[in-house]
Amino acid sequence: MGRPRSPLLSRERIVAAALRIVDEEELSALSTRRLAAELGVSGPSLYNHFRTMDELVDAVADSVLTQVDISMFGRLAWRDALREWARSYRAALAAHPHLVPVLARGPGRRPGALRLADAVFGGLVEAGWPRAHATRIGALMRYFITGSALGSFSSGFPADAGVYAGAYPHLDQAHLLARHREEIDEGAFETGLAALLDGLEMQYARLVRPAGGAPGDADA
Repeated sequence: MGRPRSPLLSRERIVAAALRIVDEEELSALSTRRLAAELGVSGPSLYNHFRTMDELVDAVADSVLTQVDISMFGRLAWRDALREWARSYRAALAAHPHLVPVLARGPGRRPGALRLADAVFGGLVEAGWPRAHATRIGALMRYFITGSALGSFSSGFPADAGVYAGAYPHLDQAHLLARHREEIDEGAFETGLAALLDGLEMQYARLVRPAGGAPGDADA
């Protein structure tokens, strides 16, 4: 038998092609016709692997979450683990911004998303956090990280100095923000992350550490 003219379809190949389309254009550009053309196949052949477009979008979103490092839970102290996980999570979302609204809806039945949630919750509980607080912390961190990846604060300000002149005297340098987008957005994320972790550290001291115990006793 001769070789097929194009590689056989697989879920992995379909997901990779769909992710390219979404990254290069936007989520609304993804359709059965567009994806079939990208893969060089007929549209109906895609349904052998994904029954609906929603199922495919879920798989594409989940493929992004497999890029998030969760290995630090159970290996690092809870604060360090949260910090490193948050940075990895934000980096994955920032690399695929058109999928952030899908991921913001929660894990649903997506295996990668559920593994991520399990690792975070389990790491916090094993560190001594009460289960209810671990749940709230997981939600808090997801709100913060997702929000930071939804868009750039800096690029939201027009570069026209005339927009701010006179009416907004305290924004006399706002037209320069877009030039420093990466520096400002990264700095804002790190400032917020540090503030969150500092606040959680104070709660941890009240809730978890034994009275009179030395800092870090409960992490041992």
